[in-house]
Amino acid sequence: MTEETLPADSPPLPLVAADLILDESRRAPDKPGVYRMYGEDGTCLYVGKARSLKKRIVQYAQGRFHTQRIGLMVSLTRSMELVVTASETEALLLESNFIKKLKPRFNVVLRDDKSFAELMIRRDHRAPQVRKHRGAHTTPGDYFGPFASTWAVNRTLTTLQKAFLLRSCSDSVYETRTRPCMLHQIKRCSAPCTGLISLEDYGELVTEAEQFLRGKSRAVIGRLSKEMQAASDEMDFEQAARVRDRIRALSAISMENSVSADSVPEADVFALYSDGGQACVQVFFYRGGQNWGGRAYFPRVDKTDTDPEILAAFLGQFYEDKPVPRLILANVLPFEKELLEEAFSLKAKTVDGRRVVSIELPRRGEKAGLVDHALTNAREALGRRLAESSAQGKILDEVCEAFGLDGRPERIEVYDNAHIQGTNAVGGMIVAGPEGFQKSQYRKFNIKGEDLAPGDDYGMMREVMRRRFSRLVKDEDEGEEVIRPDLLLIDGGAGQLAEVLAVLADLGLDDILAVGVAKGPDRDAGKEHFFVPGKPPFMLPLKSPALYYIQRLRDEAHRFANGAHAKRRSMDIKKNPLDEIEGVGPGRKRALLHAFGSAKGVGRASVVDLVKVEGVSQALAERIHGFFHPAR
Repeated sequence: MTEETLPADSPPLPLVAADLILDESRRAPDKPGVYRMYGEDGTCLYVGKARSLKKRIVQYAQGRFHTQRIGLMVSLTRSMELVVTASETEALLLESNFIKKLKPRFNVVLRDDKSFAELMIRRDHRAPQVRKHRGAHTTPGDYFGPFASTWAVNRTLTTLQKAFLLRSCSDSVYETRTRPCMLHQIKRCSAPCTGLISLEDYGELVTEAEQFLRGKSRAVIGRLSKEMQAASDEMDFEQAARVRDRIRALSAISMENSVSADSVPEADVFALYSDGGQACVQVFFYRGGQNWGGRAYFPRVDKTDTDPEILAAFLGQFYEDKPVPRLILANVLPFEKELLEEAFSLKAKTVDGRRVVSIELPRRGEKAGLVDHALTNAREALGRRLAESSAQGKILDEVCEAFGLDGRPERIEVYDNAHIQGTNAVGGMIVAGPEGFQKSQYRKFNIKGEDLAPGDDYGMMREVMRRRFSRLVKDEDEGEEVIRPDLLLIDGGAGQLAEVLAVLADLGLDDILAVGVAKGPDRDAGKEHFFVPGKPPFMLPLKSPALYYIQRLRDEAHRFANGAHAKRRSMDIKKNPLDEIEGVGPGRKRALLHAFGSAKGVGRASVVDLVKVEGVSQALAERIHGFFHPAR
């Protein structure tokens, strides 16, 4: 967030916070920088930047605040950290970095910030490759994007293959090809690997593809049309048909993505809409007159935050790890617009210090139409989210009533185990809350208790619970921030629930409610029996929304546990017996397999033969032989 103005109508600071702020104000430098405020448990409460750290902290020391929320934040502060920067612009960039990393409680925070896919034409190979890309631009080449969805980038990649016949294979595949692959047969590659097209002609295709992605589709289609007409005039109808197919592919994607915005060659469009204490920011990406998709974001905000403040904080965090276009269009001018432009220009590596990034609020014309379109999407997206939140709240209220909870659960953990006759056993934990599944919180447990009998479901559940909650207790003892679950759902009946309750009691966590969810007769959905401590087993009405919700949670836990089990089983199948022999590392393993062809061949070899392998001593040869031929 940005700096706050401090009028004189707020209550005084608590003594502890007042002494701390006053002490910091004496030592703070009169220079630009970033300050972080931490609470008693060590969690970051707030990150801010200032043109003068000293003056900013003196304002806090006066004990007068713009809002009660900021006053509460300062009253909870128990320590501060200051970072001096060379300029206020650098402070703004560092502030965005800290907010995105620490997610402070009292800042506007961008959530669900996934990276976007791009298209890349590599330039470090004689036959440039086109492929999808995510992450930093470390490989030499031309990057095009961002694309808001995987579907959009896949569709464009397929079009490029059809229209320009560019290779998408890896370098290793390219170097080993002796005849054209299937992509050439279906007319999606010109096969430069086998010389069916010269590197010079292939380079022209690459140039045309680059021009198309930069928005010069009309020029490219015009040249292809002339080429098709020339082939037709020369009676080369097969070539004319091939060029025609390329034109069709380009025309199709050009019409789908066209936005009739010739005045916007490159821009990101943002629209902010807030209501009911929540906000939605809709973003669309326009490149070369084409719409490359959009996404709706729902940043964490406070009802006292103004729209310019929200958008300024959002933009700073949004572009912290993304390339910045030359033009940003928005329906609201962000707070400290000029400073943001300067920071983005610095990030975009300006030439001769000239500002190349501008933020505009268009009033009329094509640009205003693009912003209005984004605002309509933002308004509708927030409306859907508010409706879903209301429905989700009613469902959680029913869950509370069904299981006797005091309030809506903020964190629900669901557990399920997966194995085949006890082998490759895996425990899965999924997490859900008011905003749906929290996939970043999912955990898997490779069950490895040696005292467990094969197929001992009770013992498996006991191990998973002990590992999960022993760690929770340890983290709490060490002062780390830990969120306890409000409700545990256990896939199983009274037996599994008893094991869970015993572990929780041993660890002093018997205040956490655990519920067993047993499948009904013939495993029919809708006939589940619920086991709650201190109550007889019961069922929920067939049309109960809470029942449907719990079924969704259980199915997600089942899917996650089965996926983890399948992955572990696959890895176990691929395991080589040589991996279990002490002293046989990757190099010796490679040498043994090269000498004898397979692990079975190594097992048949004598000690005399094993010693002949480079790197295998007499002692190691005897150990390897003994592994495959244990003494009876």
